[in-house]
Amino acid sequence: MTKSEMLQAIENAKQLHLEQMNKIASEIAGKKVQNPTALGKMDCECGIWFHAHEKEMKNVCGLQLFERLDKSHEKWHLDYANIYNLFFKEEKKGLFSKIIGSSSNNEMKLDKAKLYFSELQKDTDELLSVSQSALRRVSALSDSKFS
Repeated sequence: MTKSEMLQAIENAKQLHLEQMNKIASEIAGKKVQNPTALGKMDCECGIWFHAHEKEMKNVCGLQLFERLDKSHEKWHLDYANIYNLFFKEEKKGLFSKIIGSSSNNEMKLDKAKLYFSELQKDTDELLSVSQSALRRVSALSDSKFS
């Protein structure tokens, strides 16, 4: 992998997660989303690439930065799972919720989603920060460090 390919892959990962945040915000705003955000880090385009190039990433970025990237990416997806479960997981409704109705349940779901989204925004900021560190590291290296 060349230096420019690695830089582009890191930029793509940043952009992908920003796009996912926009999609998640749309879900919370009530818009129907056809393809929900990937639930697990290994289901995500970024995670697939990241781990397919794990050895190169460790060599270029160093083990510590690699682990920070991996952990922040994993946390992002784990925290996103809270939102995913609210919107896409099938709920079994009990008799009580059928009697009361779903409007108060929807309001509580929306409040939870907004809270989870604010946490996910912090995760996104961290992921972008760590990605920016990786970009600086890769940019500073000589082209000879790459294949």
